[in-house]
Amino acid sequence: MSVLTAPTTDSAARSVDLGPASALSCRECGQRFALGPVFACAECFGPLEIAYDFPAGDPEGLRKRIEAGPNSIWRYAPLLPVPADVAGKPNLNPGCTPLVRADRLAAELGITGALHVKDDSANPTHSFKDRVVANAVEAARAFGFTTLSCSSTGNLAGAVGAAAARAGLRSCVFIPHDLEQGKVVMAAVYGGEVVGIEGNYDDVNRFCSELIGDPAGEGWGFVNVNLRPYYAEGSKTLAYEICEQLGWQLPDQLVIPIASGSQLTKIDKGLRELIDLGLVEDKPYKIFGAQAEGCSPVSQAFKGGHDVIRPVKPDTIAKSLAIGNPADGPYVLDITRRTGGAVEDVTDEQVVDAIKLLARTEGIFAETAGGVTVGVTRKLIEAGALDPSLTTVVLNTGDGLKTLDAVAPTTGPSAIIRPNLESFREAGLA
Repeated sequence: MSVLTAPTTDSAARSVDLGPASALSCRECGQRFALGPVFACAECFGPLEIAYDFPAGDPEGLRKRIEAGPNSIWRYAPLLPVPADVAGKPNLNPGCTPLVRADRLAAELGITGALHVKDDSANPTHSFKDRVVANAVEAARAFGFTTLSCSSTGNLAGAVGAAAARAGLRSCVFIPHDLEQGKVVMAAVYGGEVVGIEGNYDDVNRFCSELIGDPAGEGWGFVNVNLRPYYAEGSKTLAYEICEQLGWQLPDQLVIPIASGSQLTKIDKGLRELIDLGLVEDKPYKIFGAQAEGCSPVSQAFKGGHDVIRPVKPDTIAKSLAIGNPADGPYVLDITRRTGGAVEDVTDEQVVDAIKLLARTEGIFAETAGGVTVGVTRKLIEAGALDPSLTTVVLNTGDGLKTLDAVAPTTGPSAIIRPNLESFREAGLA
């Protein structure tokens, strides 16, 4: 693993072409380092994120440039750590997923304002992970990596496999041994190597961190470890798209699932960037985090008024959110408190009920993470924490076909009949 031991100037940081990205900046101490495959500050060990030289002074021109761009996340290339010609390279072109006006769901939940579901199951591998991986692939290319890898709870493994196949890179992904079968198959079908690890996601992630520091991991780009600063920026595109789809306006409230917490923190970063660039009018907004009760360390800390996240052992059907020691948990607490939001959790039974509710009202079949966000939205409304009169966006980050086991026991044929009208009438279906 490449390690930087000294700060650098922004001019020295531009050793690779990653568009407006100018340096790596420590989120804790602010120290800057050259762009490279590193994720922790050499001064204080805080997490690194991308610092930019954004276009300034012409918000209307930038808005028009974005609107004239490709129908993918690359329309926002001027705001991402990618080269200007990224849209012309072999990639999956994720993004520009539907923002669904969910009036029937709103009526069921008692919401009188506009309710929208950002349906990221419409991405190439049917989850939001395609966004983050697309950014990581560009960083991997820039740094000369030949193998793309990750630790994953399922969706990321599939996204890495597909993106690597498209880019002509080798892939080798690591997953907990007991993932949903649909996610295992989807990760393996792209021809890369899929390795099951005995243990939960936190065990898998620790192993990957060890592999990075070993000669066996040389030439490997781990999208959510040594490429994490670049990878994480892909989640900002959810914020960009939501605001553009709302007519370049900020939503009043967002409900976002929490796994590592990175998605929530980057959506907030994206919203603040749009404000700073003059692309949207500044106004208050609230961010709410959603977890499953069986893996809710951030929710527990929020409710307890704590600033430190106490790790837990995951035990939930929402396996894509089953990270017991979320790296960005403390930042989630900061953001939800700063914006006046909250972090809430729901039981597995409530997750299943919410999946069915969203499917029945809006025709969107969400995976368990989507059930978590819808279930938490309902709980927040009942508690009076979420204002039902305001514009609210709920995120569905994956396709329900990946987590069929969650709903299969209580979902099936309405009746089994003989092939005649008499049997049809006897079943009470007429």
